[in-house]
Amino acid sequence: MNPVTEKIKILCADKNISAEELAENAGLTVKQIELIFDSEKIPSLSSLIKISRALGVRLGTFLDDNENIGPVVNKNPQQSHPVTFTSHLTNDNSHIDFFSLAASKAGRHMEPFIIDIKPSDASKMATSAHEGEEFLYVLKGSITVLYGLDKFVLNAGESIYYDSVVEHLVTSAGNEPAQVLAVVYTPN
Repeated sequence: MNPVTEKIKILCADKNISAEELAENAGLTVKQIELIFDSEKIPSLSSLIKISRALGVRLGTFLDDNENIGPVVNKNPQQSHPVTFTSHLTNDNSHIDFFSLAASKAGRHMEPFIIDIKPSDASKMATSAHEGEEFLYVLKGSITVLYGLDKFVLNAGESIYYDSVVEHLVTSAGNEPAQVLAVVYTPN
């Protein structure tokens, strides 16, 4: 079992919350929660945000390694193992690998990541929506951001900041991989 799912199960047990109650409080289906509990894959970022709110914890609770109160310094974030989120409804959204830049920072409200985006077929992917805000800065390549009814193509050196309550999807803009610096903010 992956450490994220393990933490969700422990929190549910500690708070005496059933899968049905978690699904209702998170705005997910019972089937989605059961798939999350039974899977080796990490839930989608959108699902994790909804689950964190339902459990009354910050998103970082699921991604934390060690809890440091002071600053966290990363000399080479690519040395860490990537986290690949999944929708548990399709495997087609596993085109993104997240490298956490602050997993050991205690009490954080922002989640900074370096994200490697592999080329993939955007027509097969599901958009997501969740509370909070996201900032993306393209480091390499080009990305396409579907945001509501709008479509933005961004190249290296360009950025976008948006409210994540609007349905959105980030993909590489072509047949080449892309890399972005992303900061995800979720309110408590």
